[in-house]
Amino acid sequence: MFSRGFSIAMVAALQIIMPPIVVVGTLVLLCRFYDVDYDNFFVALSIIVSILTLTLPHGRANGNSQLISAPRSLALHVVVRWMIICAILLALGYVTKYSEDFSRRVVVTWVFVTPALLIPVALVLHELMRRVVHNRTSARRVAFAGCTEASMALAERIENNSEALGFRVLGFFDDRSASRLGLSGRIRRLGSLTDLVEQARSGQVDVVFVALPLRHVCRVMELMDELRDTTASIYYVPDIFVSDLIQARTGEILGMPVVALCETPFYGYRGVVKRITDVVFTCVILAVAAPVMLAIALMIRYSKYSSPGPIVFKQRRYGFDGREIVVYKFRTMTVSEDGPSVQQATRDDARVTPLGRFLRRYSLDELPQLFNVLQGQMSLVGPRPHAVAHNEEYRRLIKGYMIRHKAPPGITGLAQVNGCRGETSRIEEMQARIDYDLEYLRRWTPLLDLKILILTAIRVIHDEKAY
Repeated sequence: MFSRGFSIAMVAALQIIMPPIVVVGTLVLLCRFYDVDYDNFFVALSIIVSILTLTLPHGRANGNSQLISAPRSLALHVVVRWMIICAILLALGYVTKYSEDFSRRVVVTWVFVTPALLIPVALVLHELMRRVVHNRTSARRVAFAGCTEASMALAERIENNSEALGFRVLGFFDDRSASRLGLSGRIRRLGSLTDLVEQARSGQVDVVFVALPLRHVCRVMELMDELRDTTASIYYVPDIFVSDLIQARTGEILGMPVVALCETPFYGYRGVVKRITDVVFTCVILAVAAPVMLAIALMIRYSKYSSPGPIVFKQRRYGFDGREIVVYKFRTMTVSEDGPSVQQATRDDARVTPLGRFLRRYSLDELPQLFNVLQGQMSLVGPRPHAVAHNEEYRRLIKGYMIRHKAPPGITGLAQVNGCRGETSRIEEMQARIDYDLEYLRRWTPLLDLKILILTAIRVIHDEKAY
């Protein structure tokens, strides 16, 4: 009979290798169904899509360490991954000019049939993993050394996801009494740190999370030495995680362990995925919007509802990592401000032309920023870029303001679909916008970008703050 650990490894391996088998197998069967030769072009396509399927992340989109995801989240993740793969293949076909060498019937059917097969396969393997993991008698028993804000937060998350993680929380060990700690009934103090060591030695504890504050470094080292005389797995929970961090994670650089405190979510393949999806979607939007943009340009130049001046307004703003960029917009005002002081647009602003008021109402003035996206200066979704003058003002007033530049600036963003747009006459209004920007950095996934784009299309029709 296989051990639980071996069974989990087996199912995890199936979760990795089954998607490319399904994807390629579907392509081969469709070629036979349509009586199309599975030639070298289709072999090359199979190899490329297998590599993409294996290299894109297989767990939940937020990258956590759970063994099991929620079925709905898993299905959405499968669809999003397939959309990303199709976008990459479309871009490769456009660049290499080989797209015409494939049967369109086969490819189009393959694109739509494959996710319908991938989802049930993923759900079956999900259920298999759930049955292997969800066995309370074999769940690993977890104890916490130190009752801190970080350890209590971690314990709550483990208990809420005990089935997915295969953990069972026993309680907390701390040299302070329960009354001194002010513990509630849900939080169990099982004894002192000495008691923890004894229980670990007797095999009653499988995993220990050491969560003592860094100021007790000597006691931490002493406890670690004592726990090494047991068979318990040991993890250290640094108290820095009670702070508000962005993309916090552990890793290593050339073999040296490091802890990321503030990092962009768009590093490595994630940045590549975002860039490819930006280019593909932007090209599609431009193909549809080009006639509209031409008509707007002619109206700005020749309409009596406009004013003399350039068609496109250019303004310096901060981009990714705080690098200065020039953002394009259709000119909607009688002025073009880009100096050390820039006055924000207000409701019924006299500087806005009649045509400009219409363009701003439906965010049509933002369309030229699609070219900023193609240039790599912006993204379709991200924190909205502010004028340099406003950046220099608010970075002194709002803590963590500049962290928003750890993402490429976007044409739309999480703040905008939550109503944070338009004039920021009070510091609280800008603070709310920054809070959403930082939340976007913490939660970013391709699915979140897609959700924001859909909400933007819906909201732009009814947005009362667009003026």
